[in-house]
Amino acid sequence: MNLKALDIVLADDDIDDCIFFKQALDELQIPTHLTTMSDGEKLMEYLMDKTTLIPDMLFLDLNMPRKNGFECLAEIKINQKLNQLPVVVFSTFFEQETVNRLYENGAQYFIRKPSGFSQYKNTIQQLVTFISQGNTPEPTMETFVFKIQDGLKI
Repeated sequence: MNLKALDIVLADDDIDDCIFFKQALDELQIPTHLTTMSDGEKLMEYLMDKTTLIPDMLFLDLNMPRKNGFECLAEIKINQKLNQLPVVVFSTFFEQETVNRLYENGAQYFIRKPSGFSQYKNTIQQLVTFISQGNTPEPTMETFVFKIQDGLKI
């Protein structure tokens, strides 16, 4: 059986995080195609290009040059072509006010970037698997912050 590769976009200006993300995807049992963008303006140009197909999911860092994650999320959610795109916000800091704002602005999930590679890899793999199985319902505040514990979403 030939499965269609999941089309994933990662918008992150941290080169190490992009490498870790790719390594995590490479170990998945699910075929994936990764496109990376290093700043918010490039991301939005890519997504708005009429020849670009909408990806299956977007992992969006908040702190990027030229256009931050908040600005990109706002543009995505008001755009008729893009507003159904599952957006997972991936950030190093965790403040409840920020999480609330992202939830209200339509992000699908929030993940605090883990510090160790093993935890980073497990988080990416669990969430990609979770979303690939069609788990993109309208989030509730209780399910918005994606947490991994013993390989299970809680």
